[in-house]
Amino acid sequence: MMNGMTARPTPADQMRLPLQRDLPEGAEGFVVSDCNRAAVEALADWPNLIGGVVAICGPAGCGKSRLAQIWAERVGAVAIHGAEAALIDPMELDGRPVLLDPAREVDDETLFHLINLAQAPGGALLLVARSAPSSWEAALPDLRSRLDAVISVPMEVPDDAVLSAMLEARFAERGIRPQKDVIPYLLRRIDRSAAAAEEVVERLDALHRPVTRALAREVLEGAEASGELFTPDET
Repeated sequence: MMNGMTARPTPADQMRLPLQRDLPEGAEGFVVSDCNRAAVEALADWPNLIGGVVAICGPAGCGKSRLAQIWAERVGAVAIHGAEAALIDPMELDGRPVLLDPAREVDDETLFHLINLAQAPGGALLLVARSAPSSWEAALPDLRSRLDAVISVPMEVPDDAVLSAMLEARFAERGIRPQKDVIPYLLRRIDRSAAAAEEVVERLDALHRPVTRALAREVLEGAEASGELFTPDET
């Protein structure tokens, strides 16, 4: 679906994740802008000594999982994929930071135990989901109160700065140098998500032709005709 243009942040409004925080290799490519700044700042020094539970919430493709992975590598957290949490002995996680993504796939009892463990010295639990834990259904009364107490930090759909960085990274991975007007052209026309950036670059690459604005328009028009991801506008 076509999205309206948003103002591109000025260089002063953009920054890269601070390397002095011992971020893992590749984290320097994560662009911080208005759409994700609150989440980046919330995780910058957490958990330190306070531990507890934090949730990063936002739409699909906004970069929340990547940001969570960067945090997990920095603090040495145990990364658990959704429902797999039920297969792990909770006591093995005692005193350790844990990343749970996607968090909504976890059953109530397991989630209850993980939240309790996050209160122990050295513990912390980062939840990744599309919605805030306070909006989740919970059959266990004790879990309900804990979910309501979780600190939730929102991430928005990628703005121009972040989506541009996503496209640049996908082109670079494939060794493609698009003409300079291609990315600005795509920014105004593709869905604002990591998946859309990946998909459009893959389609351009598959044609084995120089990546020009004309080729980008051809790809988007083909997707429009087939009812797929992208809808070009009139210009």
